[in-house]
Amino acid sequence: MRASSVDRPHSTYNLFVVCTPGLESIAARELDQLGMTARHPRFSPGDSPNLEDLGKDAGGVECRGSLHDLYRANLHLRTASRVLVRLGAFYAAAFPELRRKASRLSWEEVLTPGQPVVFRVTCHRSRLYHQGGVAQRIAGAIADRLGQSPPLRKSSESEKDDADPAQLILVRLKEDQCTISVDSSGSLLHRRGYRLATTKAPLRETVAAGMLLASGWDTESPLLDPFCGSGTIPMEAALLAKKIPPGRDRRFAFMNWPNFDPGGWRALHGVTRGTPMPTFPKLIASDRDAGAIRAAQANAERAGVADCIDFSCRSLSAIEPPSVPGWVVTNPPYGVRVSTHRDLRNLYAQIGKVLRSGCPGWNMAILCNSITLLRQTGLAFDKSMPLTNGGLKVRLAMGKIS
Repeated sequence: MRASSVDRPHSTYNLFVVCTPGLESIAARELDQLGMTARHPRFSPGDSPNLEDLGKDAGGVECRGSLHDLYRANLHLRTASRVLVRLGAFYAAAFPELRRKASRLSWEEVLTPGQPVVFRVTCHRSRLYHQGGVAQRIAGAIADRLGQSPPLRKSSESEKDDADPAQLILVRLKEDQCTISVDSSGSLLHRRGYRLATTKAPLRETVAAGMLLASGWDTESPLLDPFCGSGTIPMEAALLAKKIPPGRDRRFAFMNWPNFDPGGWRALHGVTRGTPMPTFPKLIASDRDAGAIRAAQANAERAGVADCIDFSCRSLSAIEPPSVPGWVVTNPPYGVRVSTHRDLRNLYAQIGKVLRSGCPGWNMAILCNSITLLRQTGLAFDKSMPLTNGGLKVRLAMGKIS
């Protein structure tokens, strides 16, 4: 059953935007700003859940959109890790049924005959529980549809100059319900392309952007990060303030699809130079580690925002916040990857003391894995957001410094 037609840009797709668990509500707001109404996978169409209910460790949000919406999501979303296209969903309790139904899907829209693929298969409470067997049948279904078996690879994280990149295909079987998705992003979206120099415990760009968006920073007031490390938070702040899309300087998997619309992509990408601003917010980034500051400055140069950020090597007690109130958004050590042999209670007490003295009336957002350490600051956090950072359970604590 070989098909030759490809979809057109105006067709509508079911999309799943993958994000760090805990950032679902932020990703949903980003989608809404793009005109793509998000919905939680646990809610039915027509339901109107509160955006805060979009968390619950779902790891993403669903929406519908055209091919050009798919491009915009990859280009503009700051908190997304991947954008998946739900190619199809069906019941399958036996291997022949799985192959037969999978062969009916529109593989010709996302694969050229002979293109390498990577399968990621999960099976849960299903009669088809052998992941390798499931992948083999889906590969057979692709061959049935396209007339040629796809070469199988173990990893989709291909080198940038790979002339024959592998397409990631995700297959999920739960209680005999099979969902097949294809990845439109390629390498994970937190890989903006600017951060080549890192420190001991780098913060993912998507998490940094989520911290900024969750904190309510208005992109006009001063922003301070006294534990900037390799500079991820201030750089994401600069990109956000300048309205530079995070995907501006990278390639995506959808560019290899047979239905890719180069003209439509050029039209979308042609307006990504950023917005000139009459006044730019003061972005202050410091760290006591001179190596971290050198790494941060190099990263900022690559991102094209080095002139927007005031980097300095200094201790917490030596920071010099401006007199105009703003936001403190930071990710201090919390004893898991760095400072594991030190008692950090004194550091957090010092954070509270310095911020109360130098930043009264400022807003704050502090990422930490320990409520005990946060209490050591003596600061009042009126709300918090549970997240994961590099597989660690952490909490973004937010409030007003008084």
